[in-house]
Amino acid sequence: MNEKTTNSDQQLADEWAAALEEQAAEDGSGVEAAPAEFEELHEEPVRHDDPDIQMDAILDVPVTMAMEIGRTRINIRNLLQLNQGSVVELDRLAGEPMDVMVNGTLVAQGEVVVVNEQFGIRLTDIISPSDRVRRLKS
Repeated sequence: MNEKTTNSDQQLADEWAAALEEQAAEDGSGVEAAPAEFEELHEEPVRHDDPDIQMDAILDVPVTMAMEIGRTRINIRNLLQLNQGSVVELDRLAGEPMDVMVNGTLVAQGEVVVVNEQFGIRLTDIISPSDRVRRLKS
């Protein structure tokens, strides 16, 4: 470190010290600060036996729900050759259940139904929470 930098650093430190002393003299409090005192918080005990209380907090949270009939891997060359009428082979057999995904997590499986000329899905199997966790880990 050169002498010019050392003098500059010392001058800055001296200016800060002088400013702190001046402030302490003006407000009479000195440089030391007293510790803050906070009122103790008292929380209401959470009742774990009432499921309605736990669910109310999340009932209006929007999620994305998707039905997946199958997947496939295809290279870009073949993808660019697709046109109207092309058939893409999926990894599922006809009649196999569709996956019901919520925010990308499998939660159920079901079969396609048509009700009043609209597609729907009839749930045939709900994935248990423990199975969902196992699938996330793998």
